[in-house]
Amino acid sequence: MLLAAALDASGLPIETVVITDGFPKDPSVLDGASTIVVYADGGGRHPLNAHLADFRKRMSSGVGLVCIHYGVEVPKGKSGAAFLDWTGGYFETHWSVNPHWTAQYKVFPKHQITRGVKPFSINDEWYYHMRFRAKLQGVTPILTDLPPDSTLKRPNGAHSGNKFVRAAIASKQSQHMAWARVRPDGGRGFGFTGGHNHWNWGHDQFRKLVLNAIVWTAKLDVPKGGVQSKSLTVADLEANQDYKKPGNYNPVRIRRMLEQWNAAR
Repeated sequence: MLLAAALDASGLPIETVVITDGFPKDPSVLDGASTIVVYADGGGRHPLNAHLADFRKRMSSGVGLVCIHYGVEVPKGKSGAAFLDWTGGYFETHWSVNPHWTAQYKVFPKHQITRGVKPFSINDEWYYHMRFRAKLQGVTPILTDLPPDSTLKRPNGAHSGNKFVRAAIASKQSQHMAWARVRPDGGRGFGFTGGHNHWNWGHDQFRKLVLNAIVWTAKLDVPKGGVQSKSLTVADLEANQDYKKPGNYNPVRIRRMLEQWNAAR
């Protein structure tokens, strides 16, 4: 809802529709969409698992696809193969990992998605060691950093660690937490592994990168300075929550985080 509101207010020729509670009961609501954003449960609960054929038709017509956080995880096999085609990568269990850590994004590739985005550092559940297309064919890494060894302190498990990721980090192989793909059919895909911490959408650079990506996958030109959006307040971030505020909720902490993040906007 926050991203949709920002896009609607951007001044760009965009109309957004937000669909909640899983895959739409009437898929025709997706007809005519230039791009589709999936920010939902993943793995076996991913909303596209049961609709691969429907989405294959949409993707083959050049529709864009953006997957955020858990939305980048699908089961290996039919869903994984589809995501390698549509976005260029996905979270594969027993290969990828999901630790919480502070990533530092200091350098960006020259790409429409990075327009106007300044270097930033932020703590999130940044998935990494994603399963990508062989040799990153047709894939452009967008956010890259070298995760610290502490991200692999958990024992091996489907999401926590494996010999492959441990070898990669031991050999200092940088990891990609966001990426873009242009498909042969002209469609565009984007994967973004952050987005676990809701408050992070209040970080102007974090939010701008994803807004830029949505616009790019819709085949619009991203403005030179990136998609402009108003800085969000604590009240903005508190709106439309599904759950009651917990007893230890501290809005002052959130306000201070926002001020620190966006002081040098």
